[in-house]
Amino acid sequence: MDTLIHNLQDISIRRISVSEMDNNVYLLTAKESGAQLLIDAADDLPAIQALLQDAAADTAATPKLELIATTHQHWDHVRALPALVEATGVRTAAGTDDAPELPVKVDVLLDHGDAVTLDGFGLTAVHLRGHTPGSVALVYQDPDGPAHIFSGDSLFPGGVGNTQKDPGRFDRLITDVSERLFDVYPDDTVVHPGHGQPTTLGAERPHLQEWRARGW
Repeated sequence: MDTLIHNLQDISIRRISVSEMDNNVYLLTAKESGAQLLIDAADDLPAIQALLQDAAADTAATPKLELIATTHQHWDHVRALPALVEATGVRTAAGTDDAPELPVKVDVLLDHGDAVTLDGFGLTAVHLRGHTPGSVALVYQDPDGPAHIFSGDSLFPGGVGNTQKDPGRFDRLITDVSERLFDVYPDDTVVHPGHGQPTTLGAERPHLQEWRARGW
């Protein structure tokens, strides 16, 4: 199976699905430097290592995993994280309010608007409260095309993430998603969720009021 989903100007984006939960693991590789960012070491260390090997084809440089970012603390997004950190010694990043719950030490704490910078590309952290206290999306702005949002479990095709029928958490999440994603980025922005298939902000935008009215 080809794991390459986007071949952009400066980076490649690869994805695999792991575990019975259909968790997405994303790998971004800088074409010039070989620097890599992995998003959500959800499960299946051998599959993740194979993904890293696949990405060697995306750069003429020597690929180097520089950072493992976790979108949020839930167990199904971190099952391979300790083993991957042990195998690579690579630094980790997560939202400040979720970091204490992760099964590894978090080296880079991410708050709203923080920059995540690697050799050859960068992303912006967007704090989306509600699914978990410290959930973050990571946004890559392609210089030659639409932005790419790695939304974790905060935004999916058809709605926002699970807030366990808590009205306060739901209101916080739908408000953050509306104000910090839909009000900031245009319709062609690609959304890469933590499970399942991608979508765009344009495909989801007409349904925002419907989501708020239904309460989930």
